[in-house]
Amino acid sequence: MMSVQGKVSREIRGHIFLIGLDRTTKRNAFDSYMIEDLSLALTEYENNPELRCAVIFAHGDHFTAGLDLVELQPKLADGVFNFHHDIVNPWGTVGQQRSKPLVTAVQGYCYTAGIELMLNSDIVVANENTRFTQIEVQRGILPFGGATVRFVQAAGWAKAMKYILTGDLFYAQTAYEMNLVTEVVEGNNQLIRAIELAERIAQAAPLAVQATLKSAHQAFLQSPEAAFANLQELLSPLLVSQDAQEGVMAMLQRRAPQFKGR
Repeated sequence: MMSVQGKVSREIRGHIFLIGLDRTTKRNAFDSYMIEDLSLALTEYENNPELRCAVIFAHGDHFTAGLDLVELQPKLADGVFNFHHDIVNPWGTVGQQRSKPLVTAVQGYCYTAGIELMLNSDIVVANENTRFTQIEVQRGILPFGGATVRFVQAAGWAKAMKYILTGDLFYAQTAYEMNLVTEVVEGNNQLIRAIELAERIAQAAPLAVQATLKSAHQAFLQSPEAAFANLQELLSPLLVSQDAQEGVMAMLQRRAPQFKGR
């Protein structure tokens, strides 16, 4: 493993990229260096054609206690989250948008920016004892990592507003019932399960996976009508790709396909 700022670990396992939050002495709370390091790790993932799926997890007992407001508050007004156009924003609000799939494993505290980070991933596996809170309003700010959009769309207006406006604590099962997490697992198995899912995604045709994400993101960020209008444009290149030919041949020969991403 290596790290740029010492706040995020990186490990490549075949086509899988493991990205670990590693500021355990502060319960993995995000300071500006950790935000920068996570952004750079996601950009590495985006730019490496051999990597097909990433997993974000956390070292230690907690996913993240959210933003380190002691360190960040003086910088927030200066635009600490103004990401450059070629740097992937972990929260997907500005900057370069992620085009590859992301699985997130959470445990312990998953507070504020942690909720917003997982809401910007595609699959979330939560330990059954994970605790969540969206408490920005109680700290005099707002959840500017996207919770006012994604939390509301996932959980519905009434449930989302209850937790966003009160900052009440809730647990993994409630998060699952509100469609904030994909699966809840027992024991300390959230990372094992997240890697299992990532490996299955990495076995699929990369071009098809990315096209599917692009269509879904377009429906979310623009409108369902915009996504419908773009389906043929996304499908046509796939039909003539080597991966599509391999997929058909593998089906006919009753074997596992070997996709190359071209």
